[in-house]
Amino acid sequence: MPAPHPIEKPESLGVVPERLDALLTRIRREVDEGLLPSCQLALARDGKLAAVEAVGDARPTTRYVVFSATKGIVAGAAWILIGEGKLDIAARVADVIPEFATNGKDVITVEQVMLHTSGFPSAPLGPPAWASRDTRLEAFAKWRLNWEPGTRFEYHATSAHWVLAELVERAAGEDYRSFIRTRIAEPLGLALGLGIPEDEQHDIARLEPVGDPPTAEELAAIGLPPFDLGEVTEDALLGFNEPASRAVGVPGGGGVMTAADMALFYQALLHNPGGIWDDEVLADATGNVRCTFPDMLMLGAPCNRTIGVMVAGDDGKSHMRSMGRTVSARAFGHPGAGGQIAWADPESGISLCYLTNGLDRNVLREGKRGVAISSLAGLATTTL
Repeated sequence: MPAPHPIEKPESLGVVPERLDALLTRIRREVDEGLLPSCQLALARDGKLAAVEAVGDARPTTRYVVFSATKGIVAGAAWILIGEGKLDIAARVADVIPEFATNGKDVITVEQVMLHTSGFPSAPLGPPAWASRDTRLEAFAKWRLNWEPGTRFEYHATSAHWVLAELVERAAGEDYRSFIRTRIAEPLGLALGLGIPEDEQHDIARLEPVGDPPTAEELAAIGLPPFDLGEVTEDALLGFNEPASRAVGVPGGGGVMTAADMALFYQALLHNPGGIWDDEVLADATGNVRCTFPDMLMLGAPCNRTIGVMVAGDDGKSHMRSMGRTVSARAFGHPGAGGQIAWADPESGISLCYLTNGLDRNVLREGKRGVAISSLAGLATTTL
């Protein structure tokens, strides 16, 4: 079980207690109403925690599956290697992973993989094949393109990050999970779990589907047709209740940790303690928007992607990028399925993580909840 991190008085970090109380009141709502089984929130500033709250059937040390919020951590491993000159984002993936150079994929660059413009968004790789490096490489060789790389954005829920993990392994000369542990998690004193042994999973919140999907009428009322989330199905998400799946360390969505560990990871991205990352690479990775192709899951809003995270932007659509309505244009982060939230704002210095094990089938309600929580968090500091 991860050790609890110390919590400072909110006032000492410039967090307004009344605003923090409003945020904590909001996260309790669905648990108190019986919709969500539990949730956990952490708010941090100046490299320290201002609040950690666990509601429902959870403790502050309970770990949650963070789903695609994992992507920011795996990208962080790649950023280290880029700074060390061991990974070139302009290089072709096939020059690093020869097994990948089939079916027209030889032209794909590392940058395109990191931007979700590489053209294989739904390439299949699941259990049990994903548990073995050999079978993962066999899958890479079979994958085909859906469209010409670099010509559009489509979210690659898991496929691209399997490739990114292999790129990390080849550049680092060690297992991607080990690299993340020794080069990021341990130096920061964080438990950024990726690949949890089956005998160490007792403190992980079990995922539970809740609620009913929105009706066609509810979707039509806000101008939405019924939509398909692709491979991010309820069954796929619930698959992370399986000990074997948690043990794999799926790089696109299998991270397991507390909200406090994630919030402190984002503080590290703001402050770079110990020089874990090259400063220029880190600034580029968290601030330089390289892809603005429309994201159809966000109703055609620009995706605002860097090589690893999303940036809130100044177009009034930060809430569509899972960062609420009150953050600065420079805020960056990466959400996860099921309503998981993770971001940091360089202007206010705030980082936030909200996690739940309740998979709300009503994606409209889930979205509104996320906007409310992030917006309240964005207002928590005296620096506005």
